[in-house]
Amino acid sequence: MQRDELNGYLRDLLAVERFHDYCPNGLQVEGRAVVGRIVCGVTASQALIEAAIERKADAILVHHGWFWKGEDGRITGFRKQRLQRLLAHDINLFAFHLPLDAHAELGNNAQLAARFGWQVERHFGEQDLGCLAVLPAPTFAGELARQAATVLGRTPLLLGAAEQPVTRVAWCSGGAQDWFEAAIDAGADLFLSGEVSEQTTHLARECGVAYLAAGHHATERYGVMALGKHLAEHCGLACEFIDIDNPV
Repeated sequence: MQRDELNGYLRDLLAVERFHDYCPNGLQVEGRAVVGRIVCGVTASQALIEAAIERKADAILVHHGWFWKGEDGRITGFRKQRLQRLLAHDINLFAFHLPLDAHAELGNNAQLAARFGWQVERHFGEQDLGCLAVLPAPTFAGELARQAATVLGRTPLLLGAAEQPVTRVAWCSGGAQDWFEAAIDAGADLFLSGEVSEQTTHLARECGVAYLAAGHHATERYGVMALGKHLAEHCGLACEFIDIDNPV
C-alpha cells in the first residue's frame, strides 16, 4: 500500500480532524513510499524501533508517538538516536493519540469495554473521551480489581474499600486521573484509568467513589492491536503487535 494512501486511510478511519490533541496524528516521520509490513506497539521507544528494524518493517504504528506539545524540540540525545535509526532504515512512523482512544470500535476505551463486558451508556469529559456503563449486576470494587488483574495481566491499585458496591463504572484509558471528578459528577461508583496522582486518594476517600489505577501501558495496548488487525483484514498488510514491557 502506498504510504500516503495508508496515511489518508487511517486519518479518515479515526476521524483525526475531530480532535484537539497534544501531538500530530498520522504520519510523523516519512520513510519508504510503499508499506507492506507494519510493527505495532504502544509507544515509539528505542526498543520498538529496534524490533521493527529486526523484522524489516516498512512502518511503525503506535499510540504514543513523538513531537508532543511543550516538549523540547531539539533533536539531541535520545531523540537523535531514535530518529537516526528510523531514517537510516527508511521506516515510516504513524502515531494516533486521542483519535485512537476514542474510536467507537477500535479505540482503547472501546476495546477495554469489550474485554470487561461493559456496554457504553454515555460519554463524558473533554471531547467525550470518558465512558460510563451500568453493570449487568451490582458487584464490589474488589471483584472489579480482581477482574482487571486477570484481563490486563497486572495487579491494579484500588483506592477505596474492596467491599464497596459498584453499579455504575466509568473508565478512560491512560493518564486520565484528572478526569476522576468528572466521572464522579457523571454518577460513577468506580472510575478505572491507567495512572494515579497523590490527590486522587483524597478525592476517593472524601467522595466515596472507588478509583482503580490499572496501568497506563496496560490500558492502552488494545487499541493499536485492534487497529493493526483491521489493517491486516481490510488492507492486506502484515501487522505484528510487539508488547514492550512497561510497569507504568
